[in-house]
Amino acid sequence: MRFVPWSASVCALALMAGAPACMAQPASTPTADAARRADLILASLTEVNGVPGMAGSVWKDGRIIWTGAAGYADVEAGRPVDEDTVFRLASVSKLFAVMAAGRLRDQGRLDPDAPARAVLPWLPDRWPDISARQLAAHTSGIPHYQAVDAGRGELRYASVRDAVALFEDRELLTPPGQAYSYSSWGYVLLSAQVEAAAGLSYLDYLKAEITPGLDIAPDATDSADPHASRAYEFADGRARPAPSHDFSYTWGGGGLGGTAPAVAAWGGRVLDGRIVARDTFEWMQQPMPLNGGGVAENDGYQVGFGWRVAQDADGRRLAHHAGVTVGARSSLVLYPDHRAATAILSNASWVSSIDVTAQMLAAPFLPVERDGPAVACPVGAAHYTGTWGETGIAGGARFEVREGICVGELAIAPGNAFGDMLNGQPQGDTSTLRVIGVEAGDGLGRAALVTPIGVYDMRGDGAGSWLSPLGGGARTLTIRID
Repeated sequence: MRFVPWSASVCALALMAGAPACMAQPASTPTADAARRADLILASLTEVNGVPGMAGSVWKDGRIIWTGAAGYADVEAGRPVDEDTVFRLASVSKLFAVMAAGRLRDQGRLDPDAPARAVLPWLPDRWPDISARQLAAHTSGIPHYQAVDAGRGELRYASVRDAVALFEDRELLTPPGQAYSYSSWGYVLLSAQVEAAAGLSYLDYLKAEITPGLDIAPDATDSADPHASRAYEFADGRARPAPSHDFSYTWGGGGLGGTAPAVAAWGGRVLDGRIVARDTFEWMQQPMPLNGGGVAENDGYQVGFGWRVAQDADGRRLAHHAGVTVGARSSLVLYPDHRAATAILSNASWVSSIDVTAQMLAAPFLPVERDGPAVACPVGAAHYTGTWGETGIAGGARFEVREGICVGELAIAPGNAFGDMLNGQPQGDTSTLRVIGVEAGDGLGRAALVTPIGVYDMRGDGAGSWLSPLGGGARTLTIRID
């Protein structure tokens, strides 16, 4: 096994894969130390997952404290990602729709529980009454994209009303309020309500009231914008330019673009009560009740007024949303009790635990919550053994301390069940996983496990073993390094 040389500047780390990366940081403060760790995580992720370009940013206590970039915004032109690179936001765009509705609620201009038809008299009456709350929580019964929508990105739609016409004659999947069923079309209808209540076009209202001064706007991919990233998709394990796609059918559901620091800073505005009142944001995080009992929930999180709510591995509250679309994978995660926000954006649709990845980029900047003994970096180790679920795994290992950070590699040769799972995805394969200490100091009590499908939390028990729940926790990875 080999390590890629460590440069005096973490911004040179993307030389691992022959690609540029990150923004230089001063080298003498705790924030600078955390930034070097986050830079290394992001650069390593881009190397092992094959995504052409990625950017991440962390906002905390009123300002952006880190922005990192890795890889290429345009591979063919050799244009690197930087802090000004604009990515598609995919379904992270939904958060802007719900915050627009929330702001109008604060102003008494939109009743979230009133029928949509109250402000949209042109809406056909084939459906029972549907409210903005039900649309935001995906309990309206309106279907998501269906087979008939395959060509939806090939045309330009002049208005939100024209986009609503694409689905307004469809049957509901369930009565409103009965069940959670994800629907981007529901958000198109929500954006129409925002327009009607605001008295402005949806995009004009966002620009004036929700995102003023930030690099967040309609998707600019394939435009003349010099900062817009190209969009890529994976075929045969390689990233290739994706076909053009017009998002005018779903500005509210997935059609915006932005830079990583702009998205993180916008998350900070949410936390600071600059878009809706703080108590309104708390209300938006309350899980949506269902008609027959229970609440809207999916995949380990509950759903409020658009925001997905959960806890991280340390019990910290999270409010978040992720997105995936042609040429994009994205996430914004807020820590309401820690006044922190983190965003990660990428220019390919890849299989990933994107929300956990965003959390791991923020981990070096947040208070240490881990209990247990200090765990030394396993310098000199040559092997690891362990289990993934109930399956035994093993491989080569190597660790060392570089500029005060414990870094290592784990080999995943063919036949390693864990490695076979990781490499069985559309994106490219890798033969090694990266391990990077995220706590201050040169130990490995808590680490970022960098894999082709995202970055995971890995924690040492002080007795030579490390555990990682792999995001959802369906299968825990346990390894012993010796």
